[in-house]
Amino acid sequence: MRDGALDAQINAGIERYIAKQRAAQAAAGARKEQRSAALAKNIRPVSPQRDHIYGNPEAEVSLIEYSDFECPFCKRFHVTAKEVVDSYDGRVNWVYRHFPLAFHNPGAQKQAEASECANALGGNEAFWRYADKIYERTRSNGNGFPLSGLLPLAEELGLDTEEFRVCLETGKFAGRVLEDYNDGTNIGITGTPGNVLRNNRTGRVVVRAGAVPAANLKNALDGLFR
Repeated sequence: MRDGALDAQINAGIERYIAKQRAAQAAAGARKEQRSAALAKNIRPVSPQRDHIYGNPEAEVSLIEYSDFECPFCKRFHVTAKEVVDSYDGRVNWVYRHFPLAFHNPGAQKQAEASECANALGGNEAFWRYADKIYERTRSNGNGFPLSGLLPLAEELGLDTEEFRVCLETGKFAGRVLEDYNDGTNIGITGTPGNVLRNNRTGRVVVRAGAVPAANLKNALDGLFR
């Protein structure tokens, strides 16, 4: 066999191997996505009485995010999620649920509790203002926003500082944060941001983990309207 023919045969074999590997990876990815979607179907339905909702509470589709205030990817996604939801004119809302990762504690846990204290004292709007400020200012990775800054932030936002201090120091909402975390674990969330997109009328869900780019997020959301 001539060298040229042998080279062509070798190259063809390599290309077939690469194609098989890609097909196997695609199949594995599809199976993983199916397993994730099957678990995510058990997600707790959105409740205006229980959840922190940005946008129209009655929106047809929800972006449900399990998040960690000290996660750098969540910091990036926080901006993306708001921009995307705003672009849907009330057809999509954004639901924030807590998922503080152990290696980001105690910071992530106490920040989550602090945001709940803000909610208790100032309602849903205060929750989102408090959350926005933490994500805006944190350097992430566990020590990005000092715990000593949680009370001054409440004061900056016009909340009752004494009530806030008592709320935070007593761990009043530690159980609430744990409920969100356990909910996430039960539907297969392992990292942050963990995003489940849900059509609230049909119950259909799509899982999109990580700091999904805006275009990819919109494509997934659009698919839930069809």
